[in-house]
Amino acid sequence: MSVVVTAATGALGRLVIEELLTRLPADRIAAVVRDRERAADLAARGIELRIADYGDPEALAGAFRPGDRVLLISGNELGRRVAQHTAVIEAAKTAGVAQLAFTSFHRAPDAEFRLAEEYRVTERVLTGSGVPYTILRNGWYTENNTDRLAAVLAHDAVIASAGAGRISSASRADYAAAAAAVLTGDGHLGRAYDLTGEVAWSYEEYAAELSRQSGRTISYRNVPAEAHLDVLTGAGMPQPMAEIFVDLDAKVAQGAMAHTTGDLAGLIGRAPTPLAETVRTALATH
Repeated sequence: MSVVVTAATGALGRLVIEELLTRLPADRIAAVVRDRERAADLAARGIELRIADYGDPEALAGAFRPGDRVLLISGNELGRRVAQHTAVIEAAKTAGVAQLAFTSFHRAPDAEFRLAEEYRVTERVLTGSGVPYTILRNGWYTENNTDRLAAVLAHDAVIASAGAGRISSASRADYAAAAAAVLTGDGHLGRAYDLTGEVAWSYEEYAAELSRQSGRTISYRNVPAEAHLDVLTGAGMPQPMAEIFVDLDAKVAQGAMAHTTGDLAGLIGRAPTPLAETVRTALATH
């Protein structure tokens, strides 16, 4: 039996691997990757590589073994994710895995924002599959904002269309730690966790934190949805993704991302990473 991480060379996947290495010997961890060369560093540490792609059911058929505990990290190809996730679920069922944990999205079953749609359908496929499951409804990653720090610093402005709405985010490493906890612990089968930070922040507070730590005056510019869409696409974001971000901001303005649950802190045994710490880390690389 191995603990298997799909999309293991992605940003979240690598963090999950690091967390697992603090709990398990490397020879009990397997990484499902598309490119063996990109995962050479993992193999050098004793982690088994299994080469497969979400879009290749034949390759996925050999990616899992009976008794494996598997993390399905959600795909990033909009419009194709349900089919891709379903292919992984079917391969896991055929293999007879002991657990399939899925990184879903914040309040996916009843969320009204567009980003939740493919996650909601995937959850229905998973819970109806007969595969022993755990659902991790990851909330907002603070890095979704700090990864765009270069543009903020170039204009000394945080541009969004979320009004005074608040976001209970956590760091990517926090969500990775939660995944490792459910993959190596007991009592998580058949459960769904809504994972959030413990303190919700507004974009005005985000801009103020950037100002405090950078020594610059960074403002929050709340713009209409149409203007926000133009900003994102003008910066090179594909139109479908930009539309999802603008839709999300509209829901943030209505309070859809502000609530906290305590599930994340309960799984990782500590408070989730505060906004200020993620900002500090991001600024240190710029």
